[in-house]
Amino acid sequence: MSQDLFTNLAWLPKPPENFSSLCKDFTVDEPGAGLRLRALANFGLSENHLNRLAKVIERARARSASLAPLIPFKLGIVSNATSHFIAPALVATAARHGLILECIEADYGMVVQEALDPNSIVNQAKPDAILLALDYRGLPLHATPADEVGATQAVAEALAHVMQIRDGLRANGGGVCIFQSVAPPVETLFGSFDAVLPGTLRNLIHSFNAKLAEAVRLTEDLFFDVTGLAETIGLANWHDPTMWNMAKVPFASAYIPLYADKLCRLVSAMRGKGGRCLILDLDNTLWSGVIGDDGLDGIVIGQGDATGEAHLEVQKTAINLRDRGIILAVSSKNNDDIAREPFRKHPEMLLREDHIAVFQANWNDKATNIKAIAEELSLGLDAMVFLDDNPVERALVRQILPEVSVPELPEDPALYARTLVAGGYFEAVTFSAEDRQRAEMYQGNSRRLALQKQAGDVASYLRSLNMQIGFMPFDEMGRARISQLINKSNQFNLRTQRYTEAQVATLQQDPSAFTLQIRLRDVFGDNGMICVVICRKSDDTSWFIDTWLMSCRVLGRGVEQATLTEMVAQARRRGIRRLVGEYIPTSRNKLVEDHYAKLGFEIVNRSEDGSTRWELSTEVPLTFDIYMSVDGLVAAE
Repeated sequence: MSQDLFTNLAWLPKPPENFSSLCKDFTVDEPGAGLRLRALANFGLSENHLNRLAKVIERARARSASLAPLIPFKLGIVSNATSHFIAPALVATAARHGLILECIEADYGMVVQEALDPNSIVNQAKPDAILLALDYRGLPLHATPADEVGATQAVAEALAHVMQIRDGLRANGGGVCIFQSVAPPVETLFGSFDAVLPGTLRNLIHSFNAKLAEAVRLTEDLFFDVTGLAETIGLANWHDPTMWNMAKVPFASAYIPLYADKLCRLVSAMRGKGGRCLILDLDNTLWSGVIGDDGLDGIVIGQGDATGEAHLEVQKTAINLRDRGIILAVSSKNNDDIAREPFRKHPEMLLREDHIAVFQANWNDKATNIKAIAEELSLGLDAMVFLDDNPVERALVRQILPEVSVPELPEDPALYARTLVAGGYFEAVTFSAEDRQRAEMYQGNSRRLALQKQAGDVASYLRSLNMQIGFMPFDEMGRARISQLINKSNQFNLRTQRYTEAQVATLQQDPSAFTLQIRLRDVFGDNGMICVVICRKSDDTSWFIDTWLMSCRVLGRGVEQATLTEMVAQARRRGIRRLVGEYIPTSRNKLVEDHYAKLGFEIVNRSEDGSTRWELSTEVPLTFDIYMSVDGLVAAE
């Protein structure tokens, strides 16, 4: 199954027979063009399908059509091989991952020249990221069997070569680099001994990949594991000597859709997209059988039974994902008490109620429940991944909610867990302590909601949380999380400006910028970093609020008021007498349309596109009730 699963993108549904007609008839003049494009991209598309869809997207881009909620991304491609056949597949696949992609390709083989020339095609385009697509034939790695010193030197020179390219692209184009690992060739000189003997090509490539991964980990650049991809489907399948000799194509064309999918996952994750919540069906997904009909003793799960172990593997995978910060939720057509019974009483269940942040067991349709789960978690629909064995339920969700990722499950439950993982819905480009704790944070949020229902009035509820808020300027320790929030936050984000980790580091050192990273703790635990503010000095007495974003899971708790109070206090100390705010509308941030009005700012301009500009005098006293302990402030009584 492994090769077929990956070759055919089997975690995606098969495209309809009239796919070509759907592309031909597609028009951007009708509402929801972006979502309809994403729906077209949500199939397991062949290279020909991808080429057709790419033409539709290019037509839409040429007309400057609005394709929201898809967001634009510009990708440079620099390669020692032929890359033009990859670009259409990337453009079409990116739509499935929430992006409108524009590819800028360097001329074939012009790798170093393209990087070092400020006027090169890629550098002039100022892309968001540059794919450095080198294979083993594009590196100075020459086999010197049994020469350990020579092997070490060769790997060092190859690494220096790619870093020289990276430095040129960074200096002249400014984008983040995406480094490919190198898939070794199939052919060996010494058989298995090639992996052991210093200086063989296989040994050199293994050492180079390890050094490259280590170097990339210490930067904001990204690592694209092409080696793992090639090994998954088999090196002999990956490499196609005929295509290389004929057209300098670096891998077999059958794997273009898979390559494009893997790369677009990475680019999408860079923009803060990707799965953050796994929503689980229950009957015949987490166990075999129907709990409402078969009863607790009738469902099958656990060791000693092939079917039971298959469903147990799904639970193990869910728990492993939760341990790395993915939120778990349940959506089941069932009575609530019956649906919860296996979690509470079945001895073989690995998943328990306290693993689940939101438990939806009712008789609503799954699309309605998924929307409710997303709202309760304050996450976008494109952060939801829905696992359900029922093809009818899967089709319904795909049709109504094309932003939601829905793996196409095979008939054999033994393949459920592998299919979920193969889909790459939870791709990551960073991983922090806060990422690891995210599921616990949302679990705490559920307990806060329960407390709120008991507290009676809002003020009593907020006091009962015993909140402690902390303000700090940007620093090296928080930089990765700051960049992550800047690129992931969409709903509570006044201007939706995106900054890379390197740009965050520059802001950290900029004397004309004022920055805040804001953390919140309460009686249920640490919420981590929940808010980011960047102010820029527009004149000697004014700050322009370049960035103000916040995690929606702390809405309604007074964080906005506490943050403004801290900003005003810091502004006064620096002789700043005026704060200038701006709201730029997007398809996702209507939530904060009246943010500045609620905080007492006065509107000074309203544009035709809905953008507004606001001002606040720092000399006017603020009168907010703040129900938290705040540095420099007194908690409201």
